[in-house]
Amino acid sequence: MERKPEWLKVKLPGSGEFSEVKAIIKHYHLHTVCEEAKCPNLGECWGSGTATFMILGDMCTRSCKFCATRTGNPHGFLEDDEPVRVAMAVREMDLDYVVLTSVNRDDLEDGGANHFARTIREIREAAPDALIEVLIPDYTDEALKVVVDAGPDVLGHNIETVRRLTPIVRDRRFSYEKSLKVLKQAKEFDPQIYTKSSIMLGLGETREEIIEAMKDLRDIAVDFFTLGQYLRPTPRHFPVERFIPPEEFKEYEQIGLEMGFIYVASGPLVRSSYKAAEFFIKSVVKR
Repeated sequence: MERKPEWLKVKLPGSGEFSEVKAIIKHYHLHTVCEEAKCPNLGECWGSGTATFMILGDMCTRSCKFCATRTGNPHGFLEDDEPVRVAMAVREMDLDYVVLTSVNRDDLEDGGANHFARTIREIREAAPDALIEVLIPDYTDEALKVVVDAGPDVLGHNIETVRRLTPIVRDRRFSYEKSLKVLKQAKEFDPQIYTKSSIMLGLGETREEIIEAMKDLRDIAVDFFTLGQYLRPTPRHFPVERFIPPEEFKEYEQIGLEMGFIYVASGPLVRSSYKAAEFFIKSVVKR
C-alpha cells in the first residue's frame, strides 16, 4: 500500500455522536457509503451526527477498479421496507440535510429508480423540512425522470475521473458521455434542480484533463463540484499514481469558481458527500 503524506492522516473515530449514529444505523439495518467506501471522513462526519445512506443493498453489479463496495449479482433482491427504515433513521437523527446514494443494480429493470423515488417520498413524509441530495447511478430517460419527479433538492452523479481514464478505472458499462447525459437531462426534466458531480485525483490524470472535465460539467450547467484525493482501498484496486498536495487542490477550487460553479469543494480528504459542501449547499438551496 502507498505511504500516505501527512495531510492525509485523519483522527480515529471517537465516541459521543459517533456511537449514536452507529447505533441508529445498526438498529434500522441500513448501509452507509461511509463504511462501504471506507471513507476517511467517517469519524468526523459520524462524530457530528451526519451520514450518507446507501440504498438498494450493499452488492453492486458493476466492478470499478477504485471502489471498495462488494460486487456480484443480487438477482433482483430488494428490501421493500428499506425506504421506510431510512426515513425513520433520518427522523431519529434529526437530520436537516440527507444524502442518499446507492450501488448500481443492473439486475433490476429500472435500475432501482423507483426505489430511490420511494425513499425520497418517505423522507419527505417523516422529515418535511430536510433537504435531500441524491447521488445516483447512470440513470437516463424514464428512470432518471422517475427520480427527478420525486423532488430531490440536489441531484448528483459523479463522472469520477477524466475522459481518458474512464474506460480504464470505471466499469466498462459506464461511459464519460453517458455520465454527462445524466446531469444534462436532469436539468431538462427540472430546470430548477441543482446538480452536482465529483472527480478523484491521483489516478494519472493531467492538469489539462482535469480542467477539460470541469469545463464539460459547466457546459451542462452543473452547479456544485467536488474534487478529492483517490485512496486505494486494498492492494487489489487501482494504484495511486500521485498524491496531490493541498495547494494544487486550492488552485482547482479557484479555477472552478471562476468557471461559474456555485460552489467547489476541493481538497485531499474531500468526497462527493462532504460535510462542508453540504453546509454551504444548505445556504443556497431553499425549499
